[in-house]
Amino acid sequence: MSDPHHTHGPRHDHAHDHAHDHANAHTHCAHQAEHAARAPEALAAAALHCSDQGLKLTPIRRAVLEALYATHRPISAYDAIDALAAATGKREAPVTVYRALDFLRAAGLAHKLESRNAYIACPFHHMNDEPVVFLICERCGGVDEATSDPLARALSGLIDSHGFSPRQRVIEVQGACAHCRTTSE
Repeated sequence: MSDPHHTHGPRHDHAHDHAHDHANAHTHCAHQAEHAARAPEALAAAALHCSDQGLKLTPIRRAVLEALYATHRPISAYDAIDALAAATGKREAPVTVYRALDFLRAAGLAHKLESRNAYIACPFHHMNDEPVVFLICERCGGVDEATSDPLARALSGLIDSHGFSPRQRVIEVQGACAHCRTTSE
């Protein structure tokens, strides 16, 4: 399937569909609304994914994933600790949250944006070797995630031609999302 807006399922071209809500642009961010709307289904899918893979989505891991889905912006481990403390009244140790984030990344449920040293939830459950492009909006802080089979092939060819062995294949692109571009024009 090569629908460029496909957002669920196994390895396919996909990107978040951004028919943003411009009518309410001054009161909320369309990234946030989209992220919040996706959260319940994504959390249920994450639990099923873990079950299918024989992984344990423990309460702390789920709580950290919920904290990631509570915002459209990437958050640091310490932001996650603050969010958990606000929700539960208990302040988790940094090592506990870092372990949960490591688990979520390994399970394909979260990504780390290296340029920000921060994390975002991932509802797509990418293959470990699948290249991911993060489109980071410098205005609203939202992050869109996209993959593409042609990009994967081109990147593999480039990597192979250099005899390089990648640990991960991530591209971060910074600029203005469609919503912010439209509302500022």
